[in-house]
Amino acid sequence: MNRSYGWQRFYETAILETNRSNLPRLIASAQAAVEARLAQLESKPNGSSEERQAIADALAGLNLLREEVPAVTQHSLPRTNAPRQ
Repeated sequence: MNRSYGWQRFYETAILETNRSNLPRLIASAQAAVEARLAQLESKPNGSSEERQAIADALAGLNLLREEVPAVTQHSLPRTNAPRQ
């Protein structure tokens, strides 16, 4: 089953962006949305294992996308770890 999660639209916006100058802002927005959901899952574990896997995949995708951002802006975009499963 392919579900849609609220944080996913931020992630999809970032990965579909073709203007490299917009990437730092979009990556940061996606990161914030994913982290907010992770915080919700920590306080109320209501997420499915499918969503947790989607979050892990999204975080890996954001880390790869950061490598596409010019080195000057990479310092403001910390790498993240996948959530515990």
